[in-house]
Amino acid sequence: MPSARTPDACATLSDWLQYLESIHATTIDMGLERVREVAARMDLELSGVKFVVGGTNGKGSTCAMLEAILLAAGYKVGLYTSPHLIDFNERARVNGQIASDEALIEQFIAVEAARGETSLTYFEFTTLAILRLFAQSRLDAVVLEVGLGGRLDAVNIVDADCAIVTSVDLDHTDWLGDTREKIGFEKAHIYRPGRPAICSDPVPPQSLLDYVEKIGADLWLFGRDYNYSGDRQQWAYGGREQRRGALAYPALRGANQLLNASAALAALESVRDRLPVQAQAVRQGLLQASLPGRFQILPGQPTIILDVAHNPHAAAVLAQNLDNMGFHPYTYAVFGMLNDKDLAGVVAKMGSRVDHWYCAGLPGPRGATGQALADQVSAALPAAPAGAQAPGVSACADPVQAFAAARERATENDRIVVFGSFLTVAAVLQSLGRKA
Repeated sequence: MPSARTPDACATLSDWLQYLESIHATTIDMGLERVREVAARMDLELSGVKFVVGGTNGKGSTCAMLEAILLAAGYKVGLYTSPHLIDFNERARVNGQIASDEALIEQFIAVEAARGETSLTYFEFTTLAILRLFAQSRLDAVVLEVGLGGRLDAVNIVDADCAIVTSVDLDHTDWLGDTREKIGFEKAHIYRPGRPAICSDPVPPQSLLDYVEKIGADLWLFGRDYNYSGDRQQWAYGGREQRRGALAYPALRGANQLLNASAALAALESVRDRLPVQAQAVRQGLLQASLPGRFQILPGQPTIILDVAHNPHAAAVLAQNLDNMGFHPYTYAVFGMLNDKDLAGVVAKMGSRVDHWYCAGLPGPRGATGQALADQVSAALPAAPAGAQAPGVSACADPVQAFAAARERATENDRIVVFGSFLTVAAVLQSLGRKA
């Protein structure tokens, strides 16, 4: 594939990102050979303790809590997450600060020089750039979120000192397989022999357990090696040798956040000889961790909830969180979803909680029109019980138009749930003039 022209010295970050989208034949190209080859040429060496976090859902929350606790403990920390909501820079944070355009461009130039004729995907190229930024930042710890799967994801060129698999469920089935066993096998490959392997899925697939045994990783299972307990006021973590009590609930909202928080604390316990963390840093970090678009409730009325849930497992958690909110007369969904996702599964999990669906068109080859989405939602909705009114379904051109329609309809006591994709949440956040 002929390459686009390499950006010149005056190129902006936007110019670079446009260029990176054009230099590889496909958006996703699973495999580590090319990215390893370029990393070797760059002599990439990360200092500090390396945490790698994979899983179907809960990765971002676990990463955010790890970062916040380590920062509160006074450590120098790098955080790499993906995808971003609004600005690419969100993917890289050094000591809690989002990377500047200038810092990222400097790393892009270095990767471009090192790759030579080797073709890299957008994700591979940007992963190498951010790893180089971290390598130059003399960090005590890096927290790296896996992009897709684990075994063949570019992040897996890093040998984790501690790896976490948060959950295993069906998503990206075209790439990872169509069963939990196949997906668990892919995700388990971020674990390393002899090193802590945290699994916070309460019922891990056998394939994950078998892989851990095969390589001789140090498996920490939720419910066996660590756990949590709690009442209305506070909660406690219990690990193999460490107990942390009188903890405030995490600032991140939602039913699964104690599961994610306890995985983060298990990871920290497993490396406590290298990164000791005081109780106060844990308390402070849990209260300061933030992650836009994960059951994010905006101030004001009507109640507006933003959630990037885009698979049935995440939709089930969103539904549970909505159930825990208290009474709202009507719930309006601003729903935009990519066409390679399990739409019927997501709609089924949300069930009768939505009174009216505003279906938003999304751009790009994986996007669909609002009308096509509305037709799919109508087909997927379960039949209304006798005497009950069936949910309404409307088609809208894009998330902003869908959100405007929902706001016009909603009274101050109602709620609007914006979900289905990072793209959907990002569009609404931007329309409100908010940064991620």
